Amino acid sequence: MTYADAAPVTIALPRLPLGDPHDCTDANDELTLYQTFYDTLVKRRDGTYHAHLAEGWRVSDDARTWTFDIRSGVAFHDGTACDAAAVAQSLHRMAREDKGYTLGSPAVWRQYLGGAEIEADGLTLTVRLTAPMADLLDVLVQGFIVAPSVFDRLDAGDKTAICGTGPYRLQSAGKDRVTATRNPDHFATAPKNETLVFVLETDAKERARMLADGRVQVANSLDPHIGTVAGAMLVRFTAPVAIIYLLNSAKGPLQDARVRRALSLAVDRQALIDTVLDGAADPLHGFVSPRHFGAGGDPVPGPNVAAARALLAEAGHADGLTLTLDCPTRLPDEAQKLTADLGAQLAAIDVRFDVRIHKDREAYAHMVRRKEIGDLCVFDSSPMSTFRVLYEKIDSRTAGAWWQGYRNEAIEALIDEGRVTSDTQARAALYRKAYAELQSDPAWLTLYIPHRAIGLSGNHPGFRMREDGVIDVADLPAFTTDTETAHG
Repeated sequence: MTYADAAPVTIALPRLPLGDPHDCTDANDELTLYQTFYDTLVKRRDGTYHAHLAEGWRVSDDARTWTFDIRSGVAFHDGTACDAAAVAQSLHRMAREDKGYTLGSPAVWRQYLGGAEIEADGLTLTVRLTAPMADLLDVLVQGFIVAPSVFDRLDAGDKTAICGTGPYRLQSAGKDRVTATRNPDHFATAPKNETLVFVLETDAKERARMLADGRVQVANSLDPHIGTVAGAMLVRFTAPVAIIYLLNSAKGPLQDARVRRALSLAVDRQALIDTVLDGAADPLHGFVSPRHFGAGGDPVPGPNVAAARALLAEAGHADGLTLTLDCPTRLPDEAQKLTADLGAQLAAIDVRFDVRIHKDREAYAHMVRRKEIGDLCVFDSSPMSTFRVLYEKIDSRTAGAWWQGYRNEAIEALIDEGRVTSDTQARAALYRKAYAELQSDPAWLTLYIPHRAIGLSGNHPGFRMREDGVIDVADLPAFTTDTETAHG
């Protein structure tokens, strides 16, 4: 049996987006690529943070000053030193107003790192924030450390300006193919595969065929309904992304908490999952998934049509009402089917939809960011950070990109307390209180978290996906390159 260091291991992705690693993203294919070439100060695994480029860290009692001990002897792929000064430059770049862009939402990282005093002394990095943030590691887990030597090329839009300290080095990059070779000087356990080739294949069925016939050893984003693939192991998991409807709490009938609660009570989430996704999702009972830090365990109340009708009547809508609903044609791709089936369910409480379809997804995101939605709109929520969701999307004082007018002083008091609570268990308890409060006074109509699947050639019973649904190439098993051995 020949192992993968004798031949490339090929990974099929639905997208091959080489971009700027300091732009915020939750796309698993993009994060897979970034984590191939770059390291972060810490890594998240099994709900906790582990030392990575930083060997250790300390936080002040007020959660405003963080000190990191940078690992000694680490070099970027171009040979330049990765010391505290280089790390500080990456954090400063992340905090720029033109960085941290994600679909419709610029300057994501600036909200947390903007204005911070970031000081370097040899291998000691000190970050003094302008406001307390006990959850800073949630940001730094996506803070990819980039060699300052390529900043100018990145700013000029050069997508091949890839130079980190990560487990693999860039060998070549094209529109449909990216090749990476193992970094022999990486500080962590050496990956089991010498060379990786990422190939673009947009069709999920073709990715499965490529896996079955040995053209690829890893296939990302397979159809979760897929049965088996010859000679391969399928890994199924629930993605942390939340499929929701943002509710316009600034104007219209959904300003009234009773109407928002009535919608939530009337929905049969499992029935929607069965009709829209053929069962390939789990009901979403709160504003974050069960994989999130501080998520509550109680199911959201309902379905209860009688109670929903009573709430509508109490709010002055005994005869029902019509809501204007904005719906994209993708992201989520099932948005139109979901809207139709949700409308059929809410007809039971005499709620009707006036649906506006949007084909340009980026323009749709900008419309949502500008707070120009009707009464509600199909959306998703994907940050793995519970604090980021609360702060960026629910806190009325922040009024972030996806905030739609919701105000709840009890929630905001919990956010403030969480900011300064460094004790992990105590902070988790605060977020569980926020979870319960948002079930009784919902900011969104929460529906489900979808199932996902990837495929690995051969049988690897010890492999499992991380909670964020991103393939960590450094954790991939060794693959055979002999087709008969792998598929026989």
